[in-house]
Formats: sequence, structure tokens, C-alpha cells
Amino acid sequence: MASDGSGSARARSDADDRLISADKPIAVLQARCGGEVGGTIAVPALLETVRKARRYGLKLARTITANDGEKAISAWAEVEPRGGEEEGCEIVLHNWQAVALPREDERETYRRRIQVDRDLADLSARLDPDQLVLAVESQSPDLQPLTEAMLAGSGRPWTDFVTIQGSTHRQPLHWRLLDGADCSVAGSTRPWRATLVPIEAHDGALSGFELLLNSPEPAPEHPKRRAGDLAVQEPERPNGMRLIGSDLAPVLRQPIARIVANAETIRTRLAGPLDDAYAEYAADIAAAGQHLLGLLEDFSDLEIIESADFRTAPDRIDLAEVARQAAGILGVRAKEREIALIAPGLEDSVPAIAEFRRVLQVLLNVVSNAIRYGPPESAVRISLENRGERVAAIVADEGRGLDEEERERVFEKFERLGRSGDGGSGLGLYISRRLARAMGGDLKVESEAGEGARFVLTLPADPD
Repeated sequence: MASDGSGSARARSDADDRLISADKPIAVLQARCGGEVGGTIAVPALLETVRKARRYGLKLARTITANDGEKAISAWAEVEPRGGEEEGCEIVLHNWQAVALPREDERETYRRRIQVDRDLADLSARLDPDQLVLAVESQSPDLQPLTEAMLAGSGRPWTDFVTIQGSTHRQPLHWRLLDGADCSVAGSTRPWRATLVPIEAHDGALSGFELLLNSPEPAPEHPKRRAGDLAVQEPERPNGMRLIGSDLAPVLRQPIARIVANAETIRTRLAGPLDDAYAEYAADIAAAGQHLLGLLEDFSDLEIIESADFRTAPDRIDLAEVARQAAGILGVRAKEREIALIAPGLEDSVPAIAEFRRVLQVLLNVVSNAIRYGPPESAVRISLENRGERVAAIVADEGRGLDEEERERVFEKFERLGRSGDGGSGLGLYISRRLARAMGGDLKVESEAGEGARFVLTLPADPD
């Protein structure tokens, strides 16, 4: 069939909407959309038309559109049932038009692939430019030994903790050779694939890597939740014991993350060509899943900090190093928003007494908010101050700022200052202030409407 609109092509479907015969143009389109002759019709708009014609017993005619990965295609489709609902349809496509699609930006394709890997990752870690471990996080039960070992071995190459398949070279190799490498993890029977994402500082220099571990297989079922195992049933939970963080979060986090990752794969057409309308549906699913993941994390944290036995684990930390790590983790997000994220230099050092993980959590929340609501081509600066018995990390943005009433409300539980559609829960700053105060410090805001905002985290200084 020519692409100038001449000619027509015929096909037949059965009662299960399988394409049982087709002229070459339709068969080729079927294949390019991920199907085959003998399989279910793979062109979404044509499948919908065939189903309606068969269901209502009526001949339908309409324009359909498709995307075969190379061209945007439109045709006038005539679909006529051969009998009742239990039989298939005769399909004729007229006035075939095909327009070449613009070439996909390779950088955008890469960014989308990384986002899918990030959403699906069972373990994420922050590495320095030499691939040495700085921070690591995982909720998968079979990766807990690895997570604990990497945390205890901070400052060592990440490859010391896994086995790279097919490699006998001294580790670490160049990061490009390790990106996408298959690896195995002691204590886990699942296969793993490593993704290394280079992170650039605001001046373009390499500041480190984001390490992601993904497995094509789901996490093993938690032994406490195996169906029919009466020996592991838990007694009724007394007041004050955590339900979300200890029970619900580990169970829900991975399936929701997989829904998000699969929706992103569909939306970005990594699995094959797709009509724009269906890509938009997938984007909505991915956004809803991300919102659910955010709520799950926030409610888990809320449950923890409001429990009667909540305590932090104070230690000697370098507030400057925590600030640099927060900036490194959020550097990609800032770049996507065209925002310059300026962190303390390597020569800066501000000793403090606090729990490293909780301080990082607070700074990630505050800096993330500044990036989310800052205007494009603006800057977010993280600066440090010594204040005698206190030290401070100041996150300053160039956003719209807060008036007096908003400054009072911004730290309240579930407060979003009238914002909607941004996926937030209104818990981030409430949790962050509670964490800061639990460590003997505080979190405050200094701002005027139209003049940006300065969120100030104070912590006890290290007297030594």
C-alpha cells in the first residue's frame, strides 16, 4: 500500500479479535505494533473499532491512527461483523497516510530509561567519583545483608560487595563497563543488573554516581505473610506498635514501584510504538503510582516519628558533607528543572552532633521542595554557618516566597498552602521539623512574599 493514500488493504478477525488473515500492509503494521497474524489485533484504535462492531452487530467506519515506531499512520477503516457477536469481522482500510516521525532525541531516550530503572530499583546508592560507597538504601528483604555491609563499609568500592558476572579484572572498572553489568549478591537468589548514572556538579564536573540494582524477578515473599502458615501468624497489635512502616510499606512498595516502572515503559514507548492517547493514559498511571509511593513513605515516617519510643542516634557528622551528598542526589532533578544547585565546596567542613541519615533526609526534603517550586533558570544555594553552640545549613531559593501567614502554616501536618496536583502529601516539612527537634536542633523558615525563602536547619555543634 502506498503512503500517498492510494489503494486499500483487507483483513479478517475472529470472535476473540485475533487477526486471522491480512494483506501485507496490515500484517506489517500489526508486526510493528508488537503483534502477529494469528494474534490479537495490536493496533489499539483498530482493536477498539473491531470490538464495538462485533459487540453491537453494526458496520462501523471511522478514521484510525497508529504509530509503527517510524511513521504516524492514519487510514479510513470500515469494519463489518460477519455474523453475531460470536464471529469476527471483515476489515478494510482505505486512504492510507503515513508521515515520518521526528527522530527521537537520544538524550531524552536515555533519560527515560534511567527513570524507569530508578522507579524499579530494589537498591539505590550514592557513590563518589571513584565509585566508593557514600550512602545506600534498600527495602528488599533479600538485600538487607548487602545494604548493611555497604553501610558498614562506606568508603570502599561498591564492587567489593557484589560479584560482577564474567569479570576477572581488578575492580572497580571504568563505569561505562559496569553500567548494565549482570551481578550476583550473596544472600539473594535473584539475578541483578547494575545501572550507573553519572552525576554532574553545577560546574559540569563529575561529582559521583547513582547506583541502581534491579532484578527481573519479584522480591521473595516475606515469611510472616505466607498463606496457610499458621505458625507465623502475629497476635493482635497493641497500641503504639507500627503497622505501616513494619508491615504495609515493605509489602506495597515493590508492586507499586513495578506499576510505575511498567507505566513509564509504556509511556515512553520503550516496549514498542503506541498511540499518543494511550501514552498519556500510561503517564497518568505512572504519576498516580509515584503519588502513592510518596504517601507510603511519608505515612511510614509519620508513624515512626510520632511513636512514643522514637529516638535518633546522634553521632559526629560533617554537616558540609551531608549537604554535598544531598546536592549530589538531587543534581539530576535540578538540571532537568534548569535550576543551578550550589552546594558547599570540598574545602568546607562543619562538625555537628546528629544522626547522619536523618539530617540527609531533612536536607533532601527541603532542597527537593526548593527545586520543585523554584522558577526555571534560578538557583538553589546550600550554605553553612557556625553559630557558637549551634551550626546551621541554609537552603535558599528564588521562588515566590512566603507571607507571614504562610510562614506560620508551612510546618503544619498535611499543609500544602493551597497547592494541588504536585503529588505532595503536606507532611514533608512537618516530618523534617520533628526530626530536627528530635536531634536537638530546629527547622525554621525566613521569607517574604516575592523574595524567595530560606529554610534554616540548626543542629548542635560538635565541641571537639
